[in-house]
Amino acid sequence: MSPQSLLLAIMAIASYSASAFAPVTPYTSKTSTTTTQLKMAEEIKAAPMVTGEQLETMLQEWDTPLVVDAYATWCGPCLLMSPEFEAAAKDLEGKVRFVKLDTDLEPQMAGRLGIMGLPTLLFLDKNDDMEAVEQGKAPMAVLKERIEGALRKDSIVDLANYHFFGGPMPTQLS
Repeated sequence: MSPQSLLLAIMAIASYSASAFAPVTPYTSKTSTTTTQLKMAEEIKAAPMVTGEQLETMLQEWDTPLVVDAYATWCGPCLLMSPEFEAAAKDLEGKVRFVKLDTDLEPQMAGRLGIMGLPTLLFLDKNDDMEAVEQGKAPMAVLKERIEGALRKDSIVDLANYHFFGGPMPTQLS
């Protein structure tokens, strides 16, 4: 190849490569917008994380039964149970509130709740003795059950149905 041919080839490649850096106008389709909206919706959890302050408010402003998952990010059984807890929350959405409390981020609330092992599930319902609540003799929330250890979705749903809606007592938890 002659030096002139080589120079022409290099110039052709350079001009072709320069077009690769030309500004491109972004193309957004209705499909990509919908996909983005779906991804955002997936991020909204049926069982959101709460702070100790938010949980305290929930316990004072009572509207539906509450299941609290006290967990830690380093806890293996907690991580295994997390998708099961989320699935149970989706099954009972609108009937029971499900929330997650990170005990490492909220040690004071974990201490107040008496969390000693992880994961711990707390099944809380509104105190029926409103007279005692109004007189300050009883708390607004009543602990129906505390379970330490990971459970599957079906067991969580069965326990919620038993404690909050008069369903049959679960015979076996898994």
